[in-house]
Amino acid sequence: MAVDLSPIDQSLLAEIANIHGMPKGAFNIRRDGQLVTRSSTANIEIATKTDNPGIDITIKPGTKGETVYIPVILTQSGLKDVVYNTFYVGENCDVTIVAGCGIHNAGHEASQHDGIHSFYIGKNARVKYIEKHYGEGTGSGDRILNPTTNVYMEENSYCEMELTQLRGVSSTIRDTNAEIGAKSKLVLNEKLLTHDKQTARSNIQIDLNGDGSNVQVVSRSVAQDDSHQIFNPLVRGNAACHGHVQCDAIIMGRARVTAIPGIEAGCEDAQLIHEAAIGKIAGDEITKLMTLGLTEEEAEAEIIDDFLS
Repeated sequence: MAVDLSPIDQSLLAEIANIHGMPKGAFNIRRDGQLVTRSSTANIEIATKTDNPGIDITIKPGTKGETVYIPVILTQSGLKDVVYNTFYVGENCDVTIVAGCGIHNAGHEASQHDGIHSFYIGKNARVKYIEKHYGEGTGSGDRILNPTTNVYMEENSYCEMELTQLRGVSSTIRDTNAEIGAKSKLVLNEKLLTHDKQTARSNIQIDLNGDGSNVQVVSRSVAQDDSHQIFNPLVRGNAACHGHVQCDAIIMGRARVTAIPGIEAGCEDAQLIHEAAIGKIAGDEITKLMTLGLTEEEAEAEIIDDFLS
């Protein structure tokens, strides 16, 4: 199927989803609030919602080794795009889901994408979810991304989420909510970089509802210039469970970082840990890299890339 994608479109898709040309298998590509192209497979069906803008992705029980791509790109200044995507992952699946949104704003009005994603993960299923947010463009208009991620995990399921925002996003409010069933595990890795006067708030609420449930939340961030970040994770242990929340941040320039890691036990057998650390790049690290021939700026960039990798 021939699809009309501009060089900017192609560059955004490569940046947020590592897509070069049309991906294989199941995919749904959305641009400026409209469907560009879509493909389903025998095991993964993508259908347009009838009540809200967005799609339903249904993955048949037992599906293994398949990947579904659902990237969104915005190139129209002044557009506010809202989309609701719901994933129904059948029992005994082992699949990868690649999402993400890229905004190219060359105008003076704000461009905004609010993506509300809900995951219903069946018994014994395994899901890897990769989401990357990115902004660019020469215009003065803001690039705003507000993702909401809701996860509902049935017994003995596993979900690993990589949520990344690097460069170019003026402001973001990230809401992540999960309800974890018995013997299930959620691994949540968040990576975030802000600069200039950008703002970012990450709200995370996890409910460990079943015996043997487990969550690991790791947030790594770098705040540069005059940017401001707020991390507000809360893990609630409602059964015999394990939970670990870790927030690590590097602060540079006049940036501000607020970390509010929270744990709440509602069961005597809940084992919950939280920790947070905010600091600057150590001078000896920069000096060591400069002795290898890097400039101070290159040394800082190397340290940041390693920290966020």
